Amino acid sequence: MRKLAVVLALASTALATPALARDKSWYVGADGGAMIVEDSDYDIGALKNAGTVNHDYGYDVDGVMGYDFGGFRVETEVGYRKATVDSYSSRTTTPAFVNGVRGNRPVGDYGYAGGHTSALSFMLNGLLDFGPDDGIQGFVGGGVGVARVKANYGLTTGGDFMNDSDTTFAYQGLAGIRAPLTDHVDATVKYRFFNAENVKLVDVANRSFNGRYRSHSILGGLTYNFGSPTPPPEPVAPAPLPPEPVAPPPPPEVVCSPGPFIVFFEWDKSDITPEAASILDNAVTQYQSCGNAQVMLAGHADKSGAASYNVGLSQRRADGVKAYLSSHAIPDSVISTEAFGESRPRVDTADGVREVQNRRVEVTYGPGSGQ
Repeated sequence: MRKLAVVLALASTALATPALARDKSWYVGADGGAMIVEDSDYDIGALKNAGTVNHDYGYDVDGVMGYDFGGFRVETEVGYRKATVDSYSSRTTTPAFVNGVRGNRPVGDYGYAGGHTSALSFMLNGLLDFGPDDGIQGFVGGGVGVARVKANYGLTTGGDFMNDSDTTFAYQGLAGIRAPLTDHVDATVKYRFFNAENVKLVDVANRSFNGRYRSHSILGGLTYNFGSPTPPPEPVAPAPLPPEPVAPPPPPEVVCSPGPFIVFFEWDKSDITPEAASILDNAVTQYQSCGNAQVMLAGHADKSGAASYNVGLSQRRADGVKAYLSSHAIPDSVISTEAFGESRPRVDTADGVREVQNRRVEVTYGPGSGQ
């Protein structure tokens, strides 16, 4: 535990944060840092835990390539770790070489033992990310794979009593943080627990050593993300100002249509025909725009009768029109009538000729009418 605390203290100066182009992208990275190896206990032949290798601090490096699915990553990893031997202890004899001659050292602790243990691993990792994709982000995960564990141990400089390797199943646990340095580059700090079980080695005396390799590492590194940074949000346009109120257009000026409105009569008649009633209805409608204007009715006759008779006939026609207008909301007090007989023909004819254009009443509105 004292060694692990020292490793953590050495790594505490590294800063980690995640990049801005991670999700849905490939990435590559490299890590390196300090490592400690747990004491390696070996069964030697039939003797359980007969030999123990104690290590100094070591180093651990790896390279990764993976894909970020957004919240979850899958990566392949190649790693190499190595630590020197600090001491060796054994409950049985241990081969040693002096001047090229192999002998056996008795049971005991050998603080002067030397050599190293290394492990080359090939792993497949799965990682869960938590935190914002554009800021500091943590991750945890693990991996499985294979490791080639190699051991070189010796009690003297004359030769090693162990120089062998074994390839075996390995697994690891990972945890760390990452933070963006640029749009594509992350700085990372990572803890790794690595374990290779059932390591089987053979020493120079052809004795089997069965044990495991287990290490703890603190790593710092860089990761390059190939994705494109998330574009900034589009600026939101301000809401348009309401249009200035527009005064409604003034109502159209009411124009009085003064006429004349002309209605025609059958020969020697003063009755209002349906055709004449339609024209008079229009005259009544037009009168609404003329306010209290005076109304003048001018009665006429053709030249088919006596002149004195035609004056009376034209008066009767004017009176008939007046009665129609009065019954349709035009005050009787504003209506004046005048009989012209045959003196003002619309169509000039010989005396005694019947002409419908001359058998008429003309309705006129406006200033001066009825005067």
